[in-house]
Amino acid sequence: MKNFLKLAYLCAAIVFFVSCDNDNETTITEGDLTVDLTGLEELGSGYVYEGWLIVNGSPVSTGTFTSVSFPQTFTVGIDDLNAASQFVLSIEPAGETGIAAATPASTKLLAGEFSGNSANVTSTEIVADFSNAWGKYILATPTDTDDSNEASGVWFLDNSSGSPAVGLGLPTLTDGWQYEGWVVLNGTPVSTGTFTNPAAADNNAATSPYKGTAGNGPGFPGEDYLMGSAAGVDFPTDLKGATVVISVEPSPDDSPLPFALKPLAHLIPTDAQNHSVLTMGTGPKVVLTGSVSR
Repeated sequence: MKNFLKLAYLCAAIVFFVSCDNDNETTITEGDLTVDLTGLEELGSGYVYEGWLIVNGSPVSTGTFTSVSFPQTFTVGIDDLNAASQFVLSIEPAGETGIAAATPASTKLLAGEFSGNSANVTSTEIVADFSNAWGKYILATPTDTDDSNEASGVWFLDNSSGSPAVGLGLPTLTDGWQYEGWVVLNGTPVSTGTFTNPAAADNNAATSPYKGTAGNGPGFPGEDYLMGSAAGVDFPTDLKGATVVISVEPSPDDSPLPFALKPLAHLIPTDAQNHSVLTMGTGPKVVLTGSVSR
């Protein structure tokens, strides 16, 4: 009888300790997603970056951020983290709620497929591939009739055949993006206008505050700096020695300054000839990249 009682006590003790051990086990419900991106710049006021996991074809937010110091780590539901097939980075208006907060904006900037526990992300597939981009432009002021200020305008066209032709070889952008031309005056970028089609006038051709009064220009992107002033420079001016840039901008735009992606740029020679074709070179940033690990 005593042996039986000892055995019963022993079994009860084993059950007790096993039960306690099971109670101490913690079910893992969250995991870490580490994002390490290169080339991002701070956004303008009112906008944030937001990461997304694509899980069974649906987006799951990993959180928003404004700092461009990396790496950064985000806590995500473990099931979504393990099941994700892709990571996407978008630009979003700050403070979104409801459906807008649960859906990525069209301004998707980086994307990449997971291979195991990591993904290499790039702007090439989600924005455009600028590896073969090229550009030509001339100095001219076609929106006035004064031939003495021709170096105060820049137009992205090629007139080498005797007739104006397309001057920019740029890929079609995905939804949420547009091109913008710039001239850097006294270190300050001044826009020539936004556009999506290099073979057509830019969006402000008829409303530019700088153009002359003799029309809207030749039907290609560009700008005459003839009226008013910008960056401390009174117009007209001489653009020789300034830098011309083509950037890729989110739409809606987060800032009046150029965005990080700048596929084409060129320093206008001080001895450039008016109405003669000048060739742009590769810009300071043609692709954004990074990595994501889970």
